[in-house]
Amino acid sequence: MSMEINSLGPVLGAEVVGVDVRDLSADGFKAIHQAHLEHCVIVLRDQHLTPEEHIAFSRRFGDLDFQVLDQYSLPEHREILVLSNKAEDGKPLGLPDGGRRWHTDMSYNEIPPLGSLLYGLEIPPEGGQTKFANMYAAYDALDDETKQRIDGLRAVHDYVHHYKDADAKSGGKRAKMTEEQMASLKPAVHPVVRTHPETGRKALYVDQGHTIAIEGMADADAHVLITSLYEHAIQPQFTYTHTWRRFDVVFWDNRCVLHQAQPYDQTKYIRHMHRTTVKGTRPV
Repeated sequence: MSMEINSLGPVLGAEVVGVDVRDLSADGFKAIHQAHLEHCVIVLRDQHLTPEEHIAFSRRFGDLDFQVLDQYSLPEHREILVLSNKAEDGKPLGLPDGGRRWHTDMSYNEIPPLGSLLYGLEIPPEGGQTKFANMYAAYDALDDETKQRIDGLRAVHDYVHHYKDADAKSGGKRAKMTEEQMASLKPAVHPVVRTHPETGRKALYVDQGHTIAIEGMADADAHVLITSLYEHAIQPQFTYTHTWRRFDVVFWDNRCVLHQAQPYDQTKYIRHMHRTTVKGTRPV
């Protein structure tokens, strides 16, 4: 069966079928890379990967990055973050509650990632979808006055602020960070509108999860602007909701996409996934 690339929605998302990423030619990789740039989110169906094969395929797009919550890394494979509500002997095997706010991965890093590849090993029969928002389309749809207002603005992204806020709202039930992990994370400053390094297109680069301030702007005014921009971006006309199938590999472009994990009944179902993250370049 030859490779097919099928659009999943009018604004973003495509599925790739008829390919095994463990045995991918140079031309096949080029087609997948191009589909990723064109559709922002690609779904590689029916992949059967060992951790080593998952890592090897991810590395074809670049060097890999690491998540600060390394206690949830796969043993002997630090490149893989485990997202799971499974536990053994009362100890969680993975991060059970990640991604519940709209965000782009690790935007709090000085050099945030290119993209993330999430591999679905066990999927709940209901709930647990992932929503994606096209930040190119959201930027393009802004009126000229707003585009002029935000041109050149720089926003502060901070994981620790987000973590403490989310932990408080959960009643202290968030995955725990050590003092050393918190100390390793410093706020990063990025353009509110970034230019994609490969496509040259402009995209909004603010989110609900990590963007906490705008340089040179009063906190109250910055909060109003940040909120209005990401609420604009997550309108239905800019989004795609992915309903997972077992053995999907979903690869999204963190440079132009927000995403949000949807809830599911963790008392009844298992959601067990592996994620790799490809290093990016400094936003401009």
